[in-house]
Order: sequence, then structure tokens, then C-alpha cells
Amino acid sequence: MSFGARLTTFLVMLAAAVALVVYVVITYLTPQSGVVDFTSAQPAGAPVNLSVQTVGSIGFGPHPTWVTYMVQNPGGQWLHDTTWEVPAHTRINLTIHQFDSGSPLRNQNWGRVQGVAGNVEILNGKPISFYDSNSGNGVGHTFAVPALGINVPLVGVNSNASNICSQAPCGSDSVSNTIKVSFVTPGPGEYSWQCFVPCGLGYLYGNGGPMSNSNYMGGFLDVVA
Repeated sequence: MSFGARLTTFLVMLAAAVALVVYVVITYLTPQSGVVDFTSAQPAGAPVNLSVQTVGSIGFGPHPTWVTYMVQNPGGQWLHDTTWEVPAHTRINLTIHQFDSGSPLRNQNWGRVQGVAGNVEILNGKPISFYDSNSGNGVGHTFAVPALGINVPLVGVNSNASNICSQAPCGSDSVSNTIKVSFVTPGPGEYSWQCFVPCGLGYLYGNGGPMSNSNYMGGFLDVVA
């Protein structure tokens, strides 16, 4: 192969690599969803009540089989948006409705509750600080904000239940676990949150698909003054 041909091949491969990096930055490392505003629905300084749900299969859109998070906006509508605008230095009362099944964790540290009030989550009305994912129904997902040291394991539902939710948003007629935690937001900034349980079924090591696209298993806390 001549020098010119080798140079052309190199430049094509370089352009492809740059395009891939740009794609990853645009689709994952920066917020792409519509921002759900939780700053104006309550008086300044009042706690924010934030409700989300995790679903094993969203059931609609371009990837209907993907696992996902959804959020309930202040008006009561469930939205497929994972960037949430919340006020700085404010208590967030987070309720997570977990509708997905679970499995043993690859890293048992993800079963430890950290970075929230008392380092405790309220699981179906009972406080726990650690969940052994090798028992029961395992852990389906986590809600984690690495920059804030937050990790909340979401215990899975029984995969053999007859009323597992198959399409979001899920309702009270589907089997679920309810997890409640509270934490205080820091100063203004963009804080990424994500699930640390590889749940991209059909992708290498479970880390592709919903794990590497915004609006599914990760998003941002957009903390504003």
C-alpha cells in the first residue's frame, strides 16, 4: 500500500474515532432530556418531594425493551426525562418505586446505603442500611450520585410474580418495592446520577444500551441557586 493510501486510511479511521467520541459526549456525558423543574412548585426553602420509578421494560419509544427510570413532575405526570432541576441547599425527599426484578450484585458495596440521611433507606416501611443481594430477590438497580457519595440499592421484585409491570409508567396494580431516602443538595452545579447495576441486556457485560444513553439509567441533578 502506498504512503498516500495509508495516510487516507489513517485519516478515515481518525475521523471515525473523533465522531464516536463526539457522539458519546453528546448522547451520554451531557444532559439531553427535557429538564423537569422542581424549583418553583413549592415555597423557597421547603423540602422537595421527588418521586421516580424503575421499570424493567419501558414499553414504548425507539427502545421499548430497554430498562428505564421515569419521574413524576410536580403536576403528577410521569415523564421519561432524567434531568431534574432542584434548588441548592434543600432537603430532597426521594421516593423510588422499584418495579423491576433483581439479581446478586457483582460488587456487594453497591448494596450499602450511603450519602443519605442516617445512611438508611426505608424499604417498604422498614429501615435498612445494607441489603445482601445474595438473598431474597437480589438488587435490580441503584440510584447513585457519585459526586455526592450517594448510593441507594433498589431491591428487586419477585421475577415469578404474575403482575410484573411490562410498560411504563407502572401503577399500583403491579408488584413493586418502595424505597424512601432523604438528602440535602449541595451548591449549584450539574451532578450526574446513574445506576451501577449493569442492566443493558444483550450488550457486552450489560454496559451498553440503556446504561450508556441518557433518559434511561442515568441523568443529572441540575442544582440551581
